[in-house]
Order: sequence, then C-alpha cells, then structure tokens
Amino acid sequence: MDDRISVLIPEEEINAKLDELAARLNEDYKGKHLHVIGILKGSVYFVCELTKRLTMPVILDFMTVSSYGDGMKTSGYITVKKDTDIPIEGKHVLIVEDIIDSGVTMSRLLPLLKERNPKSIRLASLLSKPSRRMAEVDIDYLGYTIEDKFVVGFGLDYAQEYRNLPFIGVYEEAK
Repeated sequence: MDDRISVLIPEEEINAKLDELAARLNEDYKGKHLHVIGILKGSVYFVCELTKRLTMPVILDFMTVSSYGDGMKTSGYITVKKDTDIPIEGKHVLIVEDIIDSGVTMSRLLPLLKERNPKSIRLASLLSKPSRRMAEVDIDYLGYTIEDKFVVGFGLDYAQEYRNLPFIGVYEEAK
C-alpha cells in the first residue's frame, strides 16, 4: 500500500505567506545587511523562496542540526553536523527553520549562536506545532501554527522523502 498525503497548506497560500513575511523582514531590516542561516535540510525551500523576496543585502549560510534522525519523534538531543561557513560576530542574523516542533533544536542552538556575539539574532519558521513543545522558543517571524500532525512537503520530510512536494501535506503511513 502507498503512503497517504493530504494537502494541509496549498502552494498558493505558502507563496502569499512568503510575500507577507518578506515584507515584514524588508521593513525590519531596511538599510541593514542580513546574515541568513538556513537550517538544513528542511528549511532549504523556505529559505530560498524567502530570501529571493528580500531587498536588503543578504549573506546566505547554512547549518545542519538534527534532533530527529530518520524517525517521526525528537531524540531529545541535538547534533551539529555542519556549522556556519562565515562568522556571525557583529552581524544581524536570521535563523530560518522549517518547523518548530518540540523546540529542542532551537532551544539548544540559539544560545550557542548568541555566544558568537551577533549584533542581533531572530528566528523565522514556516511552521510551529506548539502542542508538542518540550522547550519554549520565541519565533519572530512565523508562517503558520499547525495541529499535532506529521507534515511533509516544501522541505519537510519523512525519512528523507517528500521534501519536493510544493505544498505542506499531512503524512499518513500505509498500514
């Protein structure tokens, strides 16, 4: 049997939300340079589509941080597999994440990055699932708050698959 994926947020809605978030960022960072750090792999679609809409000079950097492995639940700890390539000291930094679920990853990553003395640091996330929080995280730029469903698409995956879907879908494993 095939896995089932039902559309939760269509592509058109995601594009409208990207325009809205970019407008806020363009206002907040007007006249400034922005160092954007996408958290791989999940944020890649979000960070690319978002930064294409930004009008200020942008440095694009990436980190790979994981608390999930190949499963559907957090392991409770994080692993930094790839660090930034460019120092962030004295820079305005925007962390871009696909989803804030348990909050574990960001609650451990943000203090690590703040120790590097950026001028400012803010967090953008396409999705938030507050019902699953194990650690509180402040999200400065949020796309959508969703219910406790396992979602895929627009960068989000299940065991590395389904990232390429142009929408956010609810994933149900075949029985």
